[in-house]
Amino acid sequence: MSTLVCGRFELDLSRPHIMAIINLTDASFSGDGVLGDRDAALRRAEAALAEGAEILDLGAESTRPGAAAVPEQQELDLLMPVLEPLVGWKVPLSIDTLKPGVMRAALAAGADMINDVNGFRAPGAVEAVADGRVGLCVMHMQGEPRTMQQAPSYHDVVDEVAAFLDQRVSDLQAAGVARERIVLDPGFGFGKTLEHNCALLRHLERFTRSGLPVLAGLSRKSMLGAITGRPVDQRLSASIAAALVAVQRGAAIVRVHDVAVTRDALMVWQAVS
Repeated sequence: MSTLVCGRFELDLSRPHIMAIINLTDASFSGDGVLGDRDAALRRAEAALAEGAEILDLGAESTRPGAAAVPEQQELDLLMPVLEPLVGWKVPLSIDTLKPGVMRAALAAGADMINDVNGFRAPGAVEAVADGRVGLCVMHMQGEPRTMQQAPSYHDVVDEVAAFLDQRVSDLQAAGVARERIVLDPGFGFGKTLEHNCALLRHLERFTRSGLPVLAGLSRKSMLGAITGRPVDQRLSASIAAALVAVQRGAAIVRVHDVAVTRDALMVWQAVS
């Protein structure tokens, strides 16, 4: 698929795009949250765009391993004061949430994409996003954030994740969602061991067979720490390498914390591809 319908925008997928992570909670595993500081969040968004980000992904609830759910109103209180001014910036805005109520509020405010780690499985989630042109990122997660890393288990992680995503796409289409609005995310680190994550990255092209674009979120994740032995604040090089591998294996969008260096690496890759 060469174009992704994303709310007010249509993204040309003939080249990879960078999605910048804007954490609005202080509970993120990466330690870069801006809890309740609207101005700091807007400065971070401005910096990400200046560095080359093409999509901003706003998250107001941590989904790191072991994270507990937060009340819907708390999530909205963190999200809406940042989302509302950003709508005027003329950049695609993705909202990282699994709550249908937050989805509806964000879409009413002008968001362009919903990025759901739960794959739109919550009651009412599909109905909240079915109408209109909003882009939908459908992610795989085994279990829930609070417990997902306790004992992940698969017979064949690639086939099982692919089958899950195929079924979610079918369910969305049955509700009237056009395929041009859908992005797939295999969910690195969400109910997976290091071996599972490596298998998914090694076979990432498997998820492009349906013709739908793939989003890869590997930035600073624990799998990179397990490979390199580095703590979260020393995983920059590994994150760049992971983004490049993902793009080489078919990812259309990479979701990252460190925009400028990822952009430079992708520019070099594009120049020689």
